Amino acid sequence: MSSLSVTIKPVSGACNMRCGYCGYTKGPAAGGTICRDEMTEKTQEQVIRRILEFADGQCSILFQGGEPTLAGIDFYRKWLAYEALYNKRGVKILHAFQTNGYALDEEWCDFLAENHFLTEISIDGIPSTHNYYRRDKNGEGTYFRVMESAERLQKAGADFNVLTVVNRRTASSIWKIYAKYRKMGFRSQQYTVCLDPAGEALGETEYSLTPKLYGRFLIELFELWMADLQSGCQPHIRQFENYIGILMGIEPGPCEQRGICGMQTVVESDGCVYPCDFCAADRCCLGNLNRDSLETIQERQSGLRSAQRTISRDPECAVCRYADLCRGGCRRHKEIQPDGTGKNRFCESYRMFFDACLPRMTKAALAAARQAQAQRGIG
Repeated sequence: MSSLSVTIKPVSGACNMRCGYCGYTKGPAAGGTICRDEMTEKTQEQVIRRILEFADGQCSILFQGGEPTLAGIDFYRKWLAYEALYNKRGVKILHAFQTNGYALDEEWCDFLAENHFLTEISIDGIPSTHNYYRRDKNGEGTYFRVMESAERLQKAGADFNVLTVVNRRTASSIWKIYAKYRKMGFRSQQYTVCLDPAGEALGETEYSLTPKLYGRFLIELFELWMADLQSGCQPHIRQFENYIGILMGIEPGPCEQRGICGMQTVVESDGCVYPCDFCAADRCCLGNLNRDSLETIQERQSGLRSAQRTISRDPECAVCRYADLCRGGCRRHKEIQPDGTGKNRFCESYRMFFDACLPRMTKAALAAARQAQAQRGIG
């Protein structure tokens, strides 16, 4: 093995905000995260020991929630101390930290910067789009407080990216949002589709995206990004870079762009392990790191992954000219039919996007390939 990726949820689904589209508040009956207490130090030590017994070469650890700052900064100081204790084989450990930014004061930002945590901070664009759903416990908007946190991260020299949830409001305002991010100097941006509640009909909530709206969003964002790419000042947007990479023969990392559920390892606060953050219910539990080795858990996970491969794409996918780029998308965006096939509810969105943007993506891929070849020649 060469790399291991683990997601840690120190406080499970607990949060200091009340976002209107949050899936963690729905509970395990709807397929959401099971709410548990904060991770104990005993479990923390066991989890770290199990990870570093199994990892070889490189290990990526993402802290997520709920809201991971609720564990307190000393939790992460102890985590690093236990890593130093159990990392007997010199595994390279990469840390990431996904936060709503509500509690990031100077001490937090300095800690994240000094310890080289890649921080993903959730910002939904501009005040009108962010504050509509991302509110505190008192129902007040959090935009300005979170933007101050982003500025603290910049001042501390932390490596961070902005995570924006694409819903009906943000999708309709992407021009203003992109301009704001450019003005703020946000060089790394990630846009993630707002998920409908698990177990409910797709597209029925107030914040749900329609396929046409998401298609227009992708086209508009790509045009903005491409204009900056041609000027040599584009931000990092993983989705577009991965499509260009696919055209160059490079396999993407995210599951939704590979078309198959990946080997994720999501560790809940009590040590239970799940195959995906969107499948953290008792029926999906693979084991517990307080009693099971990661080797045992990965063996169980491999069997589950083999079963997932039997889910076939919709017959239309087999004849679609964009099949090699689209890959069918995330399972959460599909309605599985009795025959085992499933079609992405955003199929129309991707057709719109590729119809409009594939020629320019292809040119960008050819230019990147020529540049890479020239660099190899120089080397």
